[in-house]
Amino acid sequence: MSARAESLEAACDLRFGQVGIACVRVRRVDAAALVEELERRVRSAPQMFTRAAVVLDLSHLPRLPDDGMVDAMLEAIRSAGMLPVGLAYGTSETEALAERMGLPLIAKFRAQYEPAQGEAAAAAPAPVAATPRAAEPAPVPGVEPGAAATAQHHAGSAVRSGQQVYARERDLVVAAAVANGAEVIADGSIHVYGSLRGRAMAGAQGDETARIFCSDFRAELVAIAGHYRVFEDIPKEFEGQAVQCWLDSGKLMIARL
Repeated sequence: MSARAESLEAACDLRFGQVGIACVRVRRVDAAALVEELERRVRSAPQMFTRAAVVLDLSHLPRLPDDGMVDAMLEAIRSAGMLPVGLAYGTSETEALAERMGLPLIAKFRAQYEPAQGEAAAAAPAPVAATPRAAEPAPVPGVEPGAAATAQHHAGSAVRSGQQVYARERDLVVAAAVANGAEVIADGSIHVYGSLRGRAMAGAQGDETARIFCSDFRAELVAIAGHYRVFEDIPKEFEGQAVQCWLDSGKLMIARL
């Protein structure tokens, strides 16, 4: 390649894609409690949370902490082995805080943390130090929100490690195996007619009525509307069995079919 051709070649490509980011929703201002809670989460599932990219969500605090305390919280996240990459969208004060801290504001987390119209903020679940959320997919172009759609199908080859299949605004049917390290995600329910060894996340945009059905359960993680369970060791009564997962009062339930 000539020197001129090299000089004209683009130095990089910049694209927005489906990036999984967890969210640490802080419920009380206590950096020591935060690092203790996050360290416990990382120990329970090191492959899932070690060096995981996370967004710090301060929207459920009664008032925004000062810059020093936010810096302490960010350091607590790093100390636990995770990597803070930004602040969740909140108010204009949050935006100003993100600018002062030199962090991006992640707007895609806005809708699911704002109370529904007429819903009191006090109706939130009982406080805990922080709740890492299951990773969420970025929007997929070309599908209008609210549009009627049949289930999305994935058949043939297995969903390989590092691969992600996302069904937006619909259910996902996978007629193949889902390997360790692979992700299947849907805004609706998920049906896996094969061995599920990776991660399955249904109700990705907050639908708590979504379910996960699997014919051979060996999952690393299952999640519905952000409520998740991680499996280092599959309970013997579920390993290799046909199961379904659903939410009951915010608790993720699993039972054999």
